[in-house]
Amino acid sequence: MARLFGTDGVRGIANTELTCEMAFRLGQASAYVLASDVRRPTILVGRDTRISGEMLESALVAGICSVGARAVLVEVLPTPAIAYLTRYYEADAGAVISASHNTVEYNGIKFFDKNGYKLPDAVEDRIEEIVKNGLPEGAERPIGEFVGRPVRQRNATRRYVDFVKETTDVRLDGLHVVLDCAQGASYEVAPMVFKELGAQVSCYYHEPDGTNINDNCGSTHPRRLCELVRELGADVGFAFDGDADRLIAVDERGHLVNGDKVMAVLALSLKNQGRLRQNTLVATVMSNMGLDIAMKKHGIKLEKTVVGDRYVLEKMLAEGYVLGGEQSGHVILLDHNTTGDGIVTAVQVISAMVKAGQPLSKLASVMKTMPQILYAANVADSKKYDYDKNEKIMAAIAEVEAKYKDIGRLVIRASGTEPRVRVMIEGPDQREIDKDAYTLSKLIEKELA
Repeated sequence: MARLFGTDGVRGIANTELTCEMAFRLGQASAYVLASDVRRPTILVGRDTRISGEMLESALVAGICSVGARAVLVEVLPTPAIAYLTRYYEADAGAVISASHNTVEYNGIKFFDKNGYKLPDAVEDRIEEIVKNGLPEGAERPIGEFVGRPVRQRNATRRYVDFVKETTDVRLDGLHVVLDCAQGASYEVAPMVFKELGAQVSCYYHEPDGTNINDNCGSTHPRRLCELVRELGADVGFAFDGDADRLIAVDERGHLVNGDKVMAVLALSLKNQGRLRQNTLVATVMSNMGLDIAMKKHGIKLEKTVVGDRYVLEKMLAEGYVLGGEQSGHVILLDHNTTGDGIVTAVQVISAMVKAGQPLSKLASVMKTMPQILYAANVADSKKYDYDKNEKIMAAIAEVEAKYKDIGRLVIRASGTEPRVRVMIEGPDQREIDKDAYTLSKLIEKELA
């Protein structure tokens, strides 16, 4: 059986792959594993705006309470808010019901430990074992007054907004900010943050109805935000994904500033303030080679990890670094939060603009992007990790690698959250890499259908 946990928790189509029964068992198992040393543990639970969230929340909370734990419900808040509030309220663990950037039919459940960090593989494996095999023999099944119960934490939104504002020492008076909230978890808190910091805020895609999350909006569909920034003459635009743990920015000219460029901007800003520990930035193998060149030019060391913000975080914690992230817009600022936080990242970007006295287009120009293409081959979920066992696929990969040796690179990886194999090529000619990536991705789709 495939591993239950992907790179970002348990995820699948709600009510068929991620069922209420599964959510109940995850609630039981997580409460047992994450708070096994506490008599009556507390688990903080939040969710995004998708329609299946309340259904899965009810099941998850029932599982938590069935082993005597207390569930504290904070309702709709960004994933990074749960990481922060788990620490702030001194809960024993945190849980988020969200499928991040995925469309509405998907949902997911991910966990944080009491310090607000995503779980290591070994802990996820313990939870998964209990989900599949049931609670260990002798595990307590409380009755009567010892059954757990859910409570609602009413001031959680206010506390998170105040926390985000406290991450900067600048005011934003006179600046016009356009926000795309992806009809997701940032729809309330993001406008509050920027308005209270003094900015003029134009907010879009901030009216979730349960079914429109990430629907042609947000960090994965930022084209309309680019148009809005130009039309409104705004200073900057920010697009979040469904659970607001990632950010894509738009400069005053309406040009995209992706995660690589955001990291470049923040790395230089932190270095200039003497706050970039060990003058090091952590990225993944998917980051553009232009980031390597820019960081080297400015005396900043660039460390690389495999894909997944959890692996970026592991490297940061092991080596004592404070800044890392992914091209997709997950940016981790360990001086502020324990996980990627799109709203905090947006505040730091605009703060860098204010401190430098320069527009985002000028700050982002530090990095020149090498031509790059990313295709997602749609495959059977059970076969997505088998591409390197297929002779036809491996022969095609070898051919492409030989073609781009010394002038570019090829990266192949299975998605940790979707039934896809991603094909990324960098090289000197955009049309050529487009053709090669398309051809390879179609071969993968055919062979792994």
